Amino acid sequence: MDLAAREREIQQVGFSIIEEIFTNQEIEAILAAINKTDSTKETFRKSEDLFAIRQFLKEIPDTIDLIFNDKLKKIIRKVFGKDYFLVKSIYFDKPETSNWFVSYHQDLTISVNQKAEIPGFGPYTNKHNQFAVQPPLDILENNFTIRIHLDETNEQNGALKVISNSHCKGIYRPENIDWNIEKELSCNVARGSVMIMKPLLLHSSGRTTNNQKRRVIHLEFSNQILPKELQWAEYLDLDS
Repeated sequence: MDLAAREREIQQVGFSIIEEIFTNQEIEAILAAINKTDSTKETFRKSEDLFAIRQFLKEIPDTIDLIFNDKLKKIIRKVFGKDYFLVKSIYFDKPETSNWFVSYHQDLTISVNQKAEIPGFGPYTNKHNQFAVQPPLDILENNFTIRIHLDETNEQNGALKVISNSHCKGIYRPENIDWNIEKELSCNVARGSVMIMKPLLLHSSGRTTNNQKRRVIHLEFSNQILPKELQWAEYLDLDS
């Protein structure tokens, strides 16, 4: 695993796919922990097209040691550094017959504990008693996301489509995409593999057409200290 090459790819292209980070046994153990959880809580979202668990690692702490195995911790430390910590976790289960899709967007918000009037932070949203805010651009530029794929994912069951290098263009509104210049890539990811991406990378996800599940654990990381009036809604020190 050439992690130096992965680091360059993430910085230049905006994402990288690294295979075989989790064994089938590890994936099954994670799924078993999820399946035995009470799914009636407020942080759980259920519909015909999507099942999601917000603050996933808080809700199912039994998965923490399973997720942060030696391979994943090595990637985080070698590619990004030892000062990064987890600030958001979500579990997405896109069922076999899902018509749910997401159009092109950047991940422009972070999850915080409250609303506070601070220059450079805003606007705020509050959904299901969770606050999100758009922070200054430098915070988003330093953050990164790891998507752990619990199923084989391709164009037929909602693999992410991305626009290469779009993370280097600041706030890039989808309506301004110049398709004469930009190139769309499908990020097919095998079961047990991970996709690492920058939040500012333009990405979308299509409907499911092959009757195959797409279950993903979405983890966001930062090394940024927020103003004293705010705290990250989630925080996990990887060395604790």
